[in-house]
Amino acid sequence: MDRSLSSNARFTILVVAFLAWFFGGMQILLTNLGMRAASIDLMGQVGMLDPVLFQKLTQNAKDLVGEEKALLATWNELAAQRYAWFQVAFLFGAAIGGYIFGKLGDRMGRTRSLGISILLFAGLTGVCYFAQSPMQLLVLRFLACLGIGGAWPNSVALVSEVWADKGRPLLSSMIGMAGNLGIFTMSTLAKLRPVTPDDWKWMMCVNALPLILGLFILIWVCESPAWLSRQRTSSVPITDKGMTTGGLLSKEFLGVTVVGIALATVPLIGGWGSANWMMPWAGEVGSQIGDDTIKANVGMARSLTSIVGSLFAGLLAVRLGRRAIYFVTSLGALLVAQYVFWFSSPGDKSFLFWVGLLGLFNGLYFGWLPFFLPELFPTRIRSTGAGVSFNFGRIATAFTIFATAYLISTFGGDYAKIGRVTSLVFVVGMIAILFAPDTSKRDMAE
Repeated sequence: MDRSLSSNARFTILVVAFLAWFFGGMQILLTNLGMRAASIDLMGQVGMLDPVLFQKLTQNAKDLVGEEKALLATWNELAAQRYAWFQVAFLFGAAIGGYIFGKLGDRMGRTRSLGISILLFAGLTGVCYFAQSPMQLLVLRFLACLGIGGAWPNSVALVSEVWADKGRPLLSSMIGMAGNLGIFTMSTLAKLRPVTPDDWKWMMCVNALPLILGLFILIWVCESPAWLSRQRTSSVPITDKGMTTGGLLSKEFLGVTVVGIALATVPLIGGWGSANWMMPWAGEVGSQIGDDTIKANVGMARSLTSIVGSLFAGLLAVRLGRRAIYFVTSLGALLVAQYVFWFSSPGDKSFLFWVGLLGLFNGLYFGWLPFFLPELFPTRIRSTGAGVSFNFGRIATAFTIFATAYLISTFGGDYAKIGRVTSLVFVVGMIAILFAPDTSKRDMAE
């Protein structure tokens, strides 16, 4: 823990870093929970479907035959494709934003970059309220997600550097927990007020609230002393040294960069490209049986156990070993995901149990990453390195979702079949962790 900062300053940094990714978690759930409903509403506004007829056909889906059944299948396929596009927009936007704002964090400071990224994603989310077509909303979401991607690397860099003592395993994992807590909060709000094609814009208003946090960070929050020290003592200005992707891919950092990307890519594909298909799957089943709360229940079950997993991930990594806990998490996620997509359905009573168990492994992943990834890189490129490692995986995940968007017709709109294939990525995690270096001796306050 850096002694050049007062206790109040250190705790303020911890709180704002926690809140930054808490609101990031809410943004993730906004994409998963709200974009199918928003797509259906805006598709109706531009004449891509008849919203009244769509609702009527959905409510009577089990009894449909012939042309009506085919028409509903076509509209559901279009909605699923739009939903996939919004996921892709999130992932590409967050990936690009993670690199841009991670680089800015190493150049002009962690707190300044963090504050700007929050203002960007909160402000543009508020503007989404006024979107009049699916394309307008898609562009706005992409731009907002640039800021979401920038919040993660600067938050974890700040906490890792300011709290570099024995408390770091728990506190770093709290950043991962913050995201899951945000997901759970958004899921709870959606349960109280279901997200439907007629009522989804309230989510945009709620997710514009972090504008206040962004302003507070820019005005009052102190900078990382480790970053300031590096800025003062480096013989080459920090704005010119080690800041490019070429630096990360140089001989010195190529190995750890590739490992970091691989380890972050697996849970991202496993989550976004696999488990997150449970949300529209549950929404579709819920519409058929007249229960709009099923998809919110899925989000709550998954995020609640993720909170527990992420909170203890750092401590387990120290106690059991960084590589061992990642391997076990990958194995557990693989087994549970395969079971869910082969033998369960959102209409089953046991479905939420399996969703919750998968959420536990998801939490372990995302509590482990903020603890481990910053250890791979020195202070001068820590924000860039952590951002590239974490967010490059979003690009691979986006291509996975982009591919599945076009495979929906092949799978006949069967979300379970998609999950069976994409969840096999957890096998890659079990292999990739074998190549991870021992980072347990890294001095994070260097």
